[in-house]
Amino acid sequence: MISNQDIFTISSQKQFEKIALKIFRFQYENNSVYREFCEFLKVEKGSVKSIEQIPFLPIQFFKSHDVVSSNDTIQETFTSSGTTGIITSKHLVTDISLYEESYRNGFSEFYGNIEDYAVLALLQSYLERQGSSLIYMVKDLIELSKNENSGFYLHNYDELISKLIELDSSGQNVLLIGVTYALLDLIEKQKFQLKNTIIMETGGMKGKRKEIIREELHEILCNGFGVTNIHSEYGMTELLSQAYSLGNGIFECPSWMNVLIRDTEDALSYVSNGKTGGINIIDLANINSCSFIATQDLGKKYPNNSFEVLGRFDNSDIRGCNLMVI
Repeated sequence: MISNQDIFTISSQKQFEKIALKIFRFQYENNSVYREFCEFLKVEKGSVKSIEQIPFLPIQFFKSHDVVSSNDTIQETFTSSGTTGIITSKHLVTDISLYEESYRNGFSEFYGNIEDYAVLALLQSYLERQGSSLIYMVKDLIELSKNENSGFYLHNYDELISKLIELDSSGQNVLLIGVTYALLDLIEKQKFQLKNTIIMETGGMKGKRKEIIREELHEILCNGFGVTNIHSEYGMTELLSQAYSLGNGIFECPSWMNVLIRDTEDALSYVSNGKTGGINIIDLANINSCSFIATQDLGKKYPNNSFEVLGRFDNSDIRGCNLMVI
């Protein structure tokens, strides 16, 4: 059996591939939804010898099926946001310690000790509903920071503005993590010149503002906060790990997560580095659900394993998704 330690102490690509193949075999045997999908594609467990041969489950399955590889009791159910009447994704988590270990180790890998920061969170759309995996993570990071100034803000912008200016000018390292439209609302109320603060956007206008391209968005945010880079977090309900961008929209994964870019014309083959395609994610922390997910995001991968998110497929553009309904 694969342990948490096996997943979170990966130190080479060879080790990653070995554990990924082990997890593939485990999920093929223990996840009936994933096995049916593999069988539909006529992929047998014994025929898969490399990660490129592993079938990636379309992310829509988290809307229509219970995607689990464990018989253990469900400890948490994370759900995606969605407008009324839209079917949302659900991620049934049987071992919440995997999620906690994943985001704690991931944060530490990119940003160091959480106790070095005051964590301010402006996550209105997420905070106003139940079942957000992002809120679960940020709430825990706020507690782990052990800083009395850390906390959530909803619509109390004036209080947040005062706190942010006070902490930043005192030399305190601050992480302000916010949903994109709320960060824009904030800088329309106050222009900042921050020296000790990381601005991290979690993406999405949530229907509150018109979507704009990343370069334009980051330029507006950099000017408004007086910083040189905007950081970003790339995560989703269906994953237990996050990739982070320290600027310019280029994301890097922790050592137990990786992306492959599939051909938009042929969902079962891959494009070379620098070419645009659909983002497939391997998240080894997802051992108890499915670690191999074909997302609806478009992106490019670069030679150092970093990647860029360029947008989303239109539903009409998703080729190969006829494979998806079983």
